[in-house]
Amino acid sequence: MIAVNGYAARPSVRAGEVVRLHISTTAPSFHVDFYRWGAAPQHVGHVEWPGRAASSGRFDADWRWPAYEFLVPPEWRSGVYIAVLGTERPSGTPPLDAREGRVLLVVTPSAPSGRRILYKIPTFTYQAYNTAGGGSLYSASQITTRRPGGGVGGPVKGLPDAYDPSSPRQTFAHWDAHFIAWMERNWIEADYCTDLDLHEGLFLRDGYRLLVSAGHDEYWSTETRRNVTAFRDAGGHIANFGANTCWWRVRVAPDGAGLSCDKFPPGAPAGTDPDSSFGCPDHWWESEPENSLLGVSYRNGGGHWDGPRSPRGFIVTDAGHWVFSGSGLRTGDSLGHGGALVGYECDGAAYEYDDVGRPRPTGQDGTPKDFEILGLAELPPDWNFAAREPMPSPRAATLGVFTAGGTVFTAATTDWARLLASDPQVSAVTRNVITRLS
Repeated sequence: MIAVNGYAARPSVRAGEVVRLHISTTAPSFHVDFYRWGAAPQHVGHVEWPGRAASSGRFDADWRWPAYEFLVPPEWRSGVYIAVLGTERPSGTPPLDAREGRVLLVVTPSAPSGRRILYKIPTFTYQAYNTAGGGSLYSASQITTRRPGGGVGGPVKGLPDAYDPSSPRQTFAHWDAHFIAWMERNWIEADYCTDLDLHEGLFLRDGYRLLVSAGHDEYWSTETRRNVTAFRDAGGHIANFGANTCWWRVRVAPDGAGLSCDKFPPGAPAGTDPDSSFGCPDHWWESEPENSLLGVSYRNGGGHWDGPRSPRGFIVTDAGHWVFSGSGLRTGDSLGHGGALVGYECDGAAYEYDDVGRPRPTGQDGTPKDFEILGLAELPPDWNFAAREPMPSPRAATLGVFTAGGTVFTAATTDWARLLASDPQVSAVTRNVITRLS
């Protein structure tokens, strides 16, 4: 079969507007079938175009493949769409995750919809791990976003996930797809956007009550963080069902065409680990700890990247809190232990115990003093720890909530979405958070 591959000039488009796709193939013609992701994939559109071939490019320069324009129907609902590229029409629904022949596209609402939930797709993180053209932000300080990949349709840096080998970790299919499917099965309606949209100041002033992210939302621009913070301070709520969130600071090229991140600052010794604490200006925690926005940081958490890990769940510290309503959990129970809920990366806060033995934040790492630690999972010494300097408390994943204008909930683990369909207690907590905050 003749190969067809491509990418979008921009990862999001408003319903009713034109999206530009860049596609290369040696075939005389090819097909594009569009599917909306939800409780089940829904086929929503088809187009056939003449083929044009182009050579592959580098990871740090626009590939400039032949451009095709597609008018997104105004009736398309906001959501995540996968364009399936091929020389023949698919028979039935094809696999929507693949390392080539797929393009991820987020359709945003053309006007305020009245929905209360806005779901953020972490395309900056997808691109940071995208190795199409031979590089990623783990081997260079600058990459183009105008190349195949970035959530789907390209090679990905990272080790396989022993708990879900069906897709690479840093892709749409691995976490976000599970979370979105769960929402739609539970009749939870949301609009969708990308971090590039939030970087540009879009949507957060359109009446949404709750901003949701899940999985691995690691790379944030200064503008994205500023706009999300303003949303929270004005009373907007945040539900972060992920971890390693807002860890690296990126700069965004005009029109979102590229990302840069100085992981290897001038003067760093040869072989310096980019996740070490060697004076790196693009670690958020060194200048503006992400704890102040989200309550936690990967700095006091850690990760277990390779193979199965010793199971960890959150020890519930206050089962009477509304977060645990209807879950059947009691104080002292472990949430998600059997499914290894904590990992593969997780976030934490420095803490101490009060007079009655309950954990509370020390605030030494920037965590707000009113952050309520609702679940605690101490991490074993064989994990990879992000910060090498001494911590004022044991490194632990800390599930919790606090209010600063709006309320912020953090699940503090990347793998939360993986257990949604199989663990009724994880599902109950998720439903409580979304229902309460939206």
